[in-house]
Amino acid sequence: MSPLERPIRKDEIVLEDRGVYVESWLPERRSRRRPLLLVHGELGGSWLWERFLGYFAHRGWEGHAVNLRGHYWSDTAEVSGLDVEAYVADVLAVFDHIPPNPVLVGHGMGGLVAMRSAEERHVAGLVLISSALPEEIRTPPRPHVVRETPDVYGRELLGWQSLPEQLRRMNPDLTIDDVLRVQHLMGRESGAARRRMLLGIPVDRGRLSDVPTLVIGAGLDRWFPEADSERLAAWLGAQYEPFGAHSHYGVVLGTESYEQVAEAVRHFLESHRL
Repeated sequence: MSPLERPIRKDEIVLEDRGVYVESWLPERRSRRRPLLLVHGELGGSWLWERFLGYFAHRGWEGHAVNLRGHYWSDTAEVSGLDVEAYVADVLAVFDHIPPNPVLVGHGMGGLVAMRSAEERHVAGLVLISSALPEEIRTPPRPHVVRETPDVYGRELLGWQSLPEQLRRMNPDLTIDDVLRVQHLMGRESGAARRRMLLGIPVDRGRLSDVPTLVIGAGLDRWFPEADSERLAAWLGAQYEPFGAHSHYGVVLGTESYEQVAEAVRHFLESHRL
């Protein structure tokens, strides 16, 4: 452990009434820094944030990574019956179990969930990493793409059923171990949630105008292109940080790539005293 790193402990929060499990990594001694509430995207879970949780906990931030219903360690809900608003409700329920005014951090579809959650509750900051776009700036999808989305889907829909070596070539910022980890831990996802994301979910940016916001784009992201992230930052009036050599998963869990992004997030938090 580096001399700059603080000892940490791990904890959990279980919302039994919702079947939601939250993985928490905490500094041994609490600081005045705002807590981080991390929201995964499609097929994800708290496993997505393990490196982020460690990075920030060692530097004085407590991090709480929610597993949305039907994902990873949360209750095995009937995924086909869930949608984006159900995920927003899961995130809002976590607010009552962590210190107030967290910084919401969302990845992919989780970025859209984070924006919708920030409309409903006071947050100290917002970090959107390769985020899905809100309806107001989203290009309408081709009808067949929406129509052909199954009620429940897995990694095959996102192209992650390929051989690890092929995925490694497509995501050069990931190691083979990273690729195998993503493949192994990817779960199932709600087709209803994906269809709504593709069609667009409105976000009231006026309600977010006073929230310090950082948008991060990944140049190798095939699902949420960097150009979309830049457009989102401009629409929100947010700070923008592009990482041209990073992929969708490399920005948050790549062994050799996540730390550059984590450092950019840390600088943003420190600049706003969060």
